[in-house]
Parts: sequence; C-alpha cells; structure tokens
Amino acid sequence: MAPAMLEVRGLEVHYGGIAAVQGIDLTVAAGETVALIGANGAGKSSTLKAIARILHDGTTQGRVRLCGEDLATLPTHRLIARGLALVPEGRGIFTRLSVAENLLMGAYARQRRGSKPAIRADLERIYGLLPRLAERERQLAGTLSGGEQQMLALGRALMGQPRLLLLDEPSMGLAPLMVQKIFEVIRNVAASGVSILLVEQNARLALETASRGYVMESGRVSLSGDAASLLADPRVRAAYLGE
Repeated sequence: MAPAMLEVRGLEVHYGGIAAVQGIDLTVAAGETVALIGANGAGKSSTLKAIARILHDGTTQGRVRLCGEDLATLPTHRLIARGLALVPEGRGIFTRLSVAENLLMGAYARQRRGSKPAIRADLERIYGLLPRLAERERQLAGTLSGGEQQMLALGRALMGQPRLLLLDEPSMGLAPLMVQKIFEVIRNVAASGVSILLVEQNARLALETASRGYVMESGRVSLSGDAASLLADPRVRAAYLGE
C-alpha cells in the first residue's frame, strides 16, 4: 500500500455527554479512495468534521495526521494550504455570490500568495471538468439547482488544489441522473491522484467507487476491508444494500 495520506488513531467526538465517535482508527493512502458507510447517526459526518477541525459544537480526542503531520498543531485555516479540503453535507456554498466568485473563494489562500495565473488556469480546468459551471459562471449560486450547487461545492474545494478531499454525502437530495454525473466527476478527480475519503448513504455506489471501506455503527468501526469484500459481505448486504 502507498504511504498514508491520512492517519486517524483513537478519534473520539463528544457532544456534551453523548459519544458520537468512539475511538475509531482509519487510514487513507496516497491516491486512494476510501468509503465510510453506515446508518444515519453512526458518526460519519462527525468524523469528517473532526478531521477537518470544524467541529464547533463538540469536543474531540485522538490523533489525526496528514502526510505525517499532526493536524492538532495547526490552526484550522492552515489545513487548506496543507492540502486538505472538505465538501460538507449541505454544500455550504455562498448563495449571494456568483458561481465564479464561489470558485475563487476556494483559492483564497492561494490568492494571498499571489499565484493569479495558476488560479486562472485552475479555474479553466474546473470549468472543463464541470462544464455546467462554465455555462453559469455569472449566475448567483443560490439560483442553481441542487445538483449544480453540489458541482459548485466540489469545484470550490478543488480550487484549493487538495491532496486529500473529504466528501460528505455528495448524492444527498439529488436525482439519479445527477448522482451519476457527480460520481463520474469524483472518479475523474480520484484518477488525477487526489486521495478521497467519501461519506455516502448510497453504500453500493460508495463501495463501487472506492478501493477500501469502513462500516460505522453507533460511533465505532464494525467492519473494514477492500470494497469488493464489503460488497459481498452478507452483513453489509442485509443492512445497507437492501438485500
């Protein structure tokens, strides 16, 4: 296996007296796509928020390393410069800004370093990857369809040139055809060498996209392994694949 891009050890998340995540371990290798599946309330989104250090209403314990660097030593706003980006559940776009302005916000840290030609080149690359955004470049983000907003959230994250992309429920609320388009883009991003940790309710689609997976139940990892083995596991098929 390639060296670990992300290494999580003993991660705990608490909301008051409620333990949402209970000492989980997981890794994502360089260039690898890993799925994190489980029922609602299993702790998947809390795990991503804790990794990205945006868990404002809870407390965390444990160790999270990105390329060997302990993220606890870094301010949250420095994580983008280290190569970590999150596409949050609910998209979190800036509804009163245009599509182009939203995308440029994803490169905010890079703009401060004065790399405008490279940012413009990446903007054109994102438009090539997500042509719907190019068609709506000047349109206010809040007027986009749900699928287009998901594309925008993904494009904005990619403008930060991430090495590790955290995706939280990218198919939520989308029509089947749009889900197919979003996951086609995710596969293209993975093929470019970006590591991905994917939280997704559609367990079959997640495991068909990933090379490995973890199953979370009640804040703990109950199963893990290569994606093909998890797809064939009777427990996974019964609980998450509707069989």
